[in-house]
Amino acid sequence: MRLALIDGEHYPEVTRWALRKLNAKIAVFLGGSEKIGSLEQLERELGVIVLHGGDYLETLRRALESFPVSEVVDLSDEPVLSYEDRFRIASLLMRYGVPYRGADFEFKPRNFKKLLNKPSIAVIGTGKRVGKTAVSGFVARTLREVAKPIVVTMGRGGPERPEVIEGDKIEITPEFLLKLLEEGKHAASDHIEDALTSRVLTIGCRRAGGGMAGFSFFDVVEEGVRIANEREGDVVILEGSGATFPAVKADAYITVVGATQPIEYVRSYFGPFRVGMADLVVITMADMAEEEKLRALKLEVGGINPNAEIHVTIFRPRPLGELEGRVLLVMTAIKEAAERVARYIEETYGVEVVGISPNLSNRPLLREDMRRYDFDTVLVELKAAAVDVVTREALARGKNVVYMDNEPVNVDGKDLAIAVKELYRRIG
Repeated sequence: MRLALIDGEHYPEVTRWALRKLNAKIAVFLGGSEKIGSLEQLERELGVIVLHGGDYLETLRRALESFPVSEVVDLSDEPVLSYEDRFRIASLLMRYGVPYRGADFEFKPRNFKKLLNKPSIAVIGTGKRVGKTAVSGFVARTLREVAKPIVVTMGRGGPERPEVIEGDKIEITPEFLLKLLEEGKHAASDHIEDALTSRVLTIGCRRAGGGMAGFSFFDVVEEGVRIANEREGDVVILEGSGATFPAVKADAYITVVGATQPIEYVRSYFGPFRVGMADLVVITMADMAEEEKLRALKLEVGGINPNAEIHVTIFRPRPLGELEGRVLLVMTAIKEAAERVARYIEETYGVEVVGISPNLSNRPLLREDMRRYDFDTVLVELKAAAVDVVTREALARGKNVVYMDNEPVNVDGKDLAIAVKELYRRIG
């Protein structure tokens, strides 16, 4: 059944003419009163079911749940809908798997395939560098206390065929990662980072391209999911990549929002789609944003998805080995954030941080930083050039390499670990 979005800025005769061309039998009235009388009169003149209400999104949701809608066609015009309104409509329809078409645009949703034979939680993000892999690792470690988790990742540096890393069985050392590199593999892929930080079985998958709503152009996640189905485990964690995530149906969703992101990434474009799916929303890097920005973020998230539980967090560095002597800190974070991490490392672990490089994703600048500082241990996130540049050069110079995890810590009085376990209890 085709549903049309209509307004009061068109004369009823014109709207009726367009509805007949579309063969639409139901319409949602969005607003506007310039060219119509009462809504009851409009319904009689149009000869179709006209749904209306104070909130056009709620009215549209009611229509989607009451009728077998196969497509929504937008016959409205300015000023009734803004561009932001249309993205909110597209975000809602994306969640229901219904195509959305207008005069010069079309959004076709990907179907979320139900492929997993185990309970599942998807961890998705509203963009890159929001700490999604850190949150995924935290979820895996937390669930390890009550279950046997498996992590399936997707990434632009992932393997062409799904790769299994038995993080619960093997020791992931700098030498092991260099060996992977020599075999032609991307040794800093997310599945390797998860295996290192959480000591669980991980399955890495490749993806290429990312659409506006968050789907990849190509990926091998379905193959990875089939492997997860065959492996021993109690719950599968599907980890997205940047703002992209698997088109595989999960039982629950955790959406990661970076406090440093423009707020438009949450309230506009397809931010409402990603936030709208969430059972839990984790706002990260709260120490990098003003209180006013945090309040605005929470208001936006709560307005889009009032059913989601919101957690406000900061990241605390967690070295995965012993820090010795003078330390060089290498991260993908901006310099200000890296400086905060350095101070925390010095205060907590009693070592001297002699240098900071925020250039982990910029190999030429990173090599300059590695040469600039005299250090005994390099503390580095397992991302970007952590293996091919940092690990390789540090070991060649006889230096110690320690990888670092980022642990999400609540600053709102809540407990993310309890929330994650409760989420698993609901789906398990």
